[in-house]
Amino acid sequence: MFLKNIISCIVCLVLIGGPGLALARDGMKVLESHYSVDETMRRLESLLEKKGMNIFARIDHSAGAKSAGHELAPTQLLIFGNPSVGTPLMKCERRIAIDLPQKMLVWQDGQGKVWLGYNTPEYLQTRHAVEGCAGAFKKVSAALNKFAVAATGQ
Repeated sequence: MFLKNIISCIVCLVLIGGPGLALARDGMKVLESHYSVDETMRRLESLLEKKGMNIFARIDHSAGAKSAGHELAPTQLLIFGNPSVGTPLMKCERRIAIDLPQKMLVWQDGQGKVWLGYNTPEYLQTRHAVEGCAGAFKKVSAALNKFAVAATGQ
């Protein structure tokens, strides 16, 4: 009976959550974008700069693939951060620095849909077994979600 109730709860969550739940797996939150890869990245970069974030790099993986004689659908990575946000997380658990600064990936799939994805702070908190700092993780989570929603037009 207990197992049946758990399965029923999971089915309900999938039906209620729809694609959003399915796309928030393995610690990565993924949103569909209403824009091209280039436009999504432009919007994201502009928003982050307005919010005082440092843009460290914009990596065009498809251009890299082309330079090596390969073909890859548009795929770009933006690396960004702010020491006043990242430092408190590193003070809680230094190993989290391997996942900082933050990154957002924008890519086009085989059907031509464009997606934006990023590692959730909750995933990083679990991955690095961070004790405490719940407030800092909550703040980062809310900010990343706002950036992603604005960049994708959701």
